[in-house]
Amino acid sequence: MTLAKAPRLANAARLATARLATARTFIGLLLAAQAYAAVTGTVTNQSTGKPQAGATVALYRLATRTGPELIAQAKSDAQGNFTINQTPQGPHLIRTAFDGVTYNHMLPPGTPTTGIPLEVYNASTEQGGAKVAKHMILFEPSPGQVQVNETYLFTNQGKTAWNDPGGGTLKFFLPAGASKPDVRAAAPGGMPLGAPVNKTSQPDVFAVDFAIKPGDTRIDITYTAPYTEGAEYAGRVVSKDENTYLIVPNGVTLAGTGLNDLGTEPRTQAHIYGLTANAYKVKMTGSVAAAPAAPAAAEARGDAAGGEDSGPRIEQIMPRVNSKTIPIMAAALGILALGFALLYRAQTTGAQETHERGRR
Repeated sequence: MTLAKAPRLANAARLATARLATARTFIGLLLAAQAYAAVTGTVTNQSTGKPQAGATVALYRLATRTGPELIAQAKSDAQGNFTINQTPQGPHLIRTAFDGVTYNHMLPPGTPTTGIPLEVYNASTEQGGAKVAKHMILFEPSPGQVQVNETYLFTNQGKTAWNDPGGGTLKFFLPAGASKPDVRAAAPGGMPLGAPVNKTSQPDVFAVDFAIKPGDTRIDITYTAPYTEGAEYAGRVVSKDENTYLIVPNGVTLAGTGLNDLGTEPRTQAHIYGLTANAYKVKMTGSVAAAPAAPAAAEARGDAAGGEDSGPRIEQIMPRVNSKTIPIMAAALGILALGFALLYRAQTTGAQETHERGRR
């Protein structure tokens, strides 16, 4: 090797070393950026149409056994923006709290974690645009008892969430001797969650504490009550319902006053009756498969005011009801929707015919 080549080789070696160090630094920074990638987004108040400051945005890891685990939380700034310096691995949940109401946003694995749009609403203790559009009561008698499944379908066409922790947003009647009610509530686009139940000053009337947000909300209440076949079973409707229906499965007959027979659902053969009053006294004959065992009635009614498992839960909870309940309710919803559509078409056609006769 000549002396002239030695400096060039040394310079080349130093240049290669510098490039390697730069590459290592870049890779390290890239890995660090991935390791500390943030969850970011913007909270918008749909009541005002503006970015919402001061909302609490919390990130939860969804565990299978121990339940949701809080990872970190942050406040939205004046522009509604938030940043949580965490990298979700696996399924996560973003829970936004504003004006006393929480809103859930799922983060399945592989979904973007930046620029997430979150929506909240102003809340009020006034009912506003919220109402019970449909209330369905399914009776499933078995020897010595009857299982009752009540489904309330709320619609809120306003821009304010109805939230009344003190008085509750839904009041329901629970007959004497009934088991502890199992309450599930699903917000618009959400999954069923446990909802707390509180006693009221009225005998045998309880209140569900669950915010009714703009959109469609479903609340399901399940309980068992003592019943002897052919005996009279009495109940009351204490909520303000636009439409109330009593339903019995195939093989069970229902008789009582103030009922409007709407026929049977073709697939499940469940029989549907419209209720024209705020109270009912019915007699049932026939039975279906026995419902799952329920807690002692006295203990259950004492716990209905809210025990350790009566608070809101984030994890999904499957209803503890007979296997026939869900398809019957789903089919009932379908036939009722079809019935309303046919009624609307009939009314529209009749109006058009009247108009044509008037023109002649």
